[in-house]
Amino acid sequence: MSWHEMLNIVLFNLKTILKITIFSTAIIFLILYFIYPRTYTAIVVVLPPEKNSSLGGLGSLLATQDLSNLMTGNMSSASSQIYVEILKSRSASLFVINKLNIQKEYDEDDIYEAAGKLSEDLSVEINKEGVIKLSVEVDSKYLPLIFSDEYQDKKLSADLSNSFIEALDKINRQKLSSKSKRARLFIETQLLETKAKLDTVENALMVFQKKNKTISLPDQLKTAIESAAKIKTEIVKAEMEIGLLQYNVQDDNKTYQSLKRKLEQLKLQYDKMEMGNQDYLMAFKDIPELGKELAGLFRDVKIQNEVYMLLQQQYYKEKIQENRDLPTVEVLDEAVPPLKKSSPKIFTSTITGGILVFLFTALVIVLSQRKKFDYKKNVKVDQQISFGR
Repeated sequence: MSWHEMLNIVLFNLKTILKITIFSTAIIFLILYFIYPRTYTAIVVVLPPEKNSSLGGLGSLLATQDLSNLMTGNMSSASSQIYVEILKSRSASLFVINKLNIQKEYDEDDIYEAAGKLSEDLSVEINKEGVIKLSVEVDSKYLPLIFSDEYQDKKLSADLSNSFIEALDKINRQKLSSKSKRARLFIETQLLETKAKLDTVENALMVFQKKNKTISLPDQLKTAIESAAKIKTEIVKAEMEIGLLQYNVQDDNKTYQSLKRKLEQLKLQYDKMEMGNQDYLMAFKDIPELGKELAGLFRDVKIQNEVYMLLQQQYYKEKIQENRDLPTVEVLDEAVPPLKKSSPKIFTSTITGGILVFLFTALVIVLSQRKKFDYKKNVKVDQQISFGR
């Protein structure tokens, strides 16, 4: 059967096809308007996380695992991807369900099953600048004009979107606080050890000075000792930083390797001072034994004092960070109840459905006519064969 013949069949049966199409289109419209559930979507826009850590202390060294700082320094979208993963997590969905008390909305006795369904309704988009757009679809019941409250459905869509952002902020702050707590406990241990060492060397220096009242250090040697103490302090600081990182990153981590190289260089500088390298004004080995002993005690006190002050500063920074209650997520646009439903698009869907019904009806008629045409053709051939015999 040629295209010309099929077109003639369609034109010949056009009235029938149009009647079926109009009737079906009307049914589709009525179903979409009165029966089919309506979907509402409220969008919230979140700015990408800041590149610089707010920790400010040794806890910021854990930035390679910090949820607001991971992969910083290159692309903000990479940092935002961490936010996206948090939003898609079960923890975020559980927070939202408990906050809004909406487990019954998902007809699930198990809260984890309800969280899974809520995650399926969540939509998160991220652009190349790292800006995140989040929305949660809320479906009304069937026969929405009768069984659903349009205002409540719209409000719920906004509440869900905003609650997910609250969940993101809460989870992120918990992770930041947890890392600060680990850093604070680590520094607290170092602080106690340093305080004990400081008390020991101060007592030793006091006993020595009482025993040798006339012994004092020249200004040149004091300067060299202070320089050595500063270097030693940097060594201790680098060792603490490495101690914080080594259990949280791989050995090939760039920050970890950089700190190790820094520590090696500092130790070389410190060794040069103690060995009496010509680059320094005074070598410890070149002074009298009594003066050398005093210099050693003075140096130890100076070092432990510097280290103790450093640890105290870092300790209070981490303690403040651990107890801070500031938002870590910046919202550009909060979600508000939508003015219109997002689906179904009644007009568009009705027109599309009508076109599909028209094409399907025309195809059915063409195929039925083709069968009749083939049947008549076969009968005619059989008659000609019978006549020939």
